[in-house]
Amino acid sequence: MAIVLNAVQGFFDNYGDPRTKDWFLMHNPLPTALICATYVFTVKVAGPKLMANRKPMELRNILIAYNLFQVIFSSWLFYELGISGWLTGRYNFRCEPVDYSNHPMTLRMVNVCWWYYFSKFTEFMDTIFFVLRKKDRHISTLHVIHHGVMPMSVWFGVKFTPGGHSTFFGLLNTFVHIIMYSYYLLAALGPNVQKYLWWKKYLTTLQMLQFLAIMLHAFQLLFIDCNYPKAFVWWIGMHAVMFFFLFKEFYKQQYTKPAKQTAGAQSKPSANGSSKSSNGYSKQSDYYINSNGLSRPDLVHRTTAGSH
Repeated sequence: MAIVLNAVQGFFDNYGDPRTKDWFLMHNPLPTALICATYVFTVKVAGPKLMANRKPMELRNILIAYNLFQVIFSSWLFYELGISGWLTGRYNFRCEPVDYSNHPMTLRMVNVCWWYYFSKFTEFMDTIFFVLRKKDRHISTLHVIHHGVMPMSVWFGVKFTPGGHSTFFGLLNTFVHIIMYSYYLLAALGPNVQKYLWWKKYLTTLQMLQFLAIMLHAFQLLFIDCNYPKAFVWWIGMHAVMFFFLFKEFYKQQYTKPAKQTAGAQSKPSANGSSKSSNGYSKQSDYYINSNGLSRPDLVHRTTAGSH
């Protein structure tokens, strides 16, 4: 076993980017894998069990602070990814090999790649808040896969290709997160603001468009010579494919239910004892409608009739 572990570590040391080798959590993937596994165990097993006989926590002020932090953090990441390459003309949208030099702007991109990786851990709090507020039904397969997979996926990018073509993923993702967490922040501010949040379903549409763009951007390198590792083309492209279909299924279930099914659901109480309003909006909102589980009557956005 020791021989195998040494061989694996030797691979990471020999082929990994020496610039990130000694950075926090970047020596080998084991710490990241353990953190991801602990996250899944906590939100699916330990957390719900711990909260089983406790009252849901009231976290409104914490949610406001958290979402504000995520908006600011995502905005900074988007700015850094843009200024380091994508929005300044330094990067080519058709082909951008990884620059392994120590040029100041290149190192700036490498640095923001690591911070983007770190941001995947801060997003764990989305699920932790569900657990603490006993919104276990919101912890869907889509939710857990999305949060549980991303840190491990991004780790490989920072370890081997911190910069270049693959960072387009981060550029789009941080842009989407600026909008997404802004929505959640506004939703947490109360009923006076929530009445203007008619655009919640378009967040899911935006997510799907994001993954379509990432697919096209990644897979184009299968047809041109770009001096970019084909393994990472498939790695990024297939992640986009997986998440696109997961989000597509969520959208279908949430927004395109047959009229008869929707009408029947309106007359029945939901699983948490609440019922649907006359416009079909469920107070049992799901993850990508409200990532922080703001389904308390005084925190839920009430849409106007026909807004969907």
